[in-house]
Amino acid sequence: MQRKFGCFVKIGVILFLVSGCAASAMAPVNGWVYSDVVGPLGATSVPKATRTGMSCAASYLGWVALGDAGIEAAKRSGGISEVASVDHQTWSVLGIYARFCTLVRGN
Repeated sequence: MQRKFGCFVKIGVILFLVSGCAASAMAPVNGWVYSDVVGPLGATSVPKATRTGMSCAASYLGWVALGDAGIEAAKRSGGISEVASVDHQTWSVLGIYARFCTLVRGN
């Protein structure tokens, strides 16, 4: 029994050491185990949005981060020239993988 407990402690320490950084993506609230949050960044006076574009960046173990989560990339992906609103979405699991996306709505 003592041996099993020691193994669980070692696994827990290893998970703690490798998982802390990827979970720190920008979000209104964060969850260490799981997070799937959408939050506002801004809005304009454009009355009605007919298109949506998204751009994302991801982090792996907090060691490697790749992607373009910019507003311009999201506008290109949705074919948007007139922006109505910009939101962000953060998704992460156990700090192992985190994704930050910019959602642009407009025409």
